[in-house]
Amino acid sequence: MKKLTTNVIGIDQGDMVMFSDFQDGGEMWTGTGPRERRRRVTFDEPFREVPSVHCALSMWDMDNGSNLRGDLETENIGRDGFDAVFKTWGDTRIARARIRWIAIGPVRGEGDWDV
Repeated sequence: MKKLTTNVIGIDQGDMVMFSDFQDGGEMWTGTGPRERRRRVTFDEPFREVPSVHCALSMWDMDNGSNLRGDLETENIGRDGFDAVFKTWGDTRIARARIRWIAIGPVRGEGDWDV
């Protein structure tokens, strides 16, 4: 469990399209086997420490002719942002996917001094 010991907590959140491959025949829609898409998320302002980040699919548009396979992860979480990583495999065909995320952690307060 992460315990926050500051009195100023920041919450940053957002929503973004991970990919939209059906429009241009991208590999998530036309490919097979292991595939991955990675997008960098930058926070509005840096946290004082590495925040806790939650990421979830808010929309996915998939072909119903194969098994639905997907894995969404966060990687390289830092004070200024993180990487959202979506993976699929086999014969799964994904036209597009959108994610929502939230980051919670300590931020600088108005009375904080640089020493």
